[in-house]
Order: sequence, then structure tokens, then C-alpha cells
Amino acid sequence: MSVAATRRPDRAQYGVCGFLAVVGALVIVDAARIQQIANSNDPIGPKPVPIVLGVLLLVVAALYAVDVARGGTGAAEEGEDVDVTSAVDWRTVLLLIAAFVVNLVLIDPLGWVISGTLLFWGSAFALGSRNHIRNVFIAVALALITFYAFAIGLGVNLPAGVLQGIL
Repeated sequence: MSVAATRRPDRAQYGVCGFLAVVGALVIVDAARIQQIANSNDPIGPKPVPIVLGVLLLVVAALYAVDVARGGTGAAEEGEDVDVTSAVDWRTVLLLIAAFVVNLVLIDPLGWVISGTLLFWGSAFALGSRNHIRNVFIAVALALITFYAFAIGLGVNLPAGVLQGIL
């Protein structure tokens, strides 16, 4: 008997299929409740994009379920040199969580540029970079680039905080 014949189907993957289907259905239901607001600038309105995304989630869930039913499995990790038996580096995990929490707490009072700088610098520090001065300059550049990319490119104003009127 071959390995494929003795391998049992991974039924946990059906849970992933179900989760994708539930999220897709929720997106469609939520999008259906959006009131149609069409004007000359936006004749389509806000409904179609979430409906299309919900339908795509349902299609992916169905195709994934068919793949699992046919015995499809994900390929084993071959490209990364990771020792899966090693312990979790909790210091790094906790430092990353701390960087995100600091960003969450400070984004409104100080603004995105300052909190984003702390987020980017803290993430680099947590992941092992010890070039602190260079990291500060890179973090400030990333925060400013994302601030203006959102403001100018997307029309989404991130909080300026204490830098209101300067940026």
C-alpha cells in the first residue's frame, strides 16, 4: 500500500473552508445593507466591491473544499531554513506586541508620524537590528512616506496629533 493510500484526509481543512464561506457570506450580507449612494462622481456607489469580494471568498471556499475532498494538501516548507523544534523567542514576540500597543495608544494624541516612527523603530529593534540611529531615520522616513501616501494618494487623513499644522 502506498503512502497516499494510507493517508487520511485532513478534515481540519474543511474548517478553513467553512470559515472562508462564513466570512464571504457575512461580507455579502453586510454589503447588501449599504445604502445605494450614487452621484455623478461615483455612479456605481460603495456596494459592488464588497459584494464581489464576498462572492470571491465563497468561490475560493468552494474550490478549496473540492481540492481537500480530492486529497489535496499543502506542500511542506522546503525553502526556509527554520528549526521547527526550537523554542519560541518570546522576547521578540513581546517586544513586537509592545511596539504595536504603543502605536495604538499614541496614535491619537501624538499622531501617526510620531507613533508610526516608534512602531517602525520598535519593530526593527525587536527583530534584532542594533543600528539605532539609522533605524530612527528610516522609521521617520517610512512614517512620513505612509502619512503622505495615505493623505495625497488615497485621500485618507491619518491623525497628525501634535504635528497638526506642521505636516
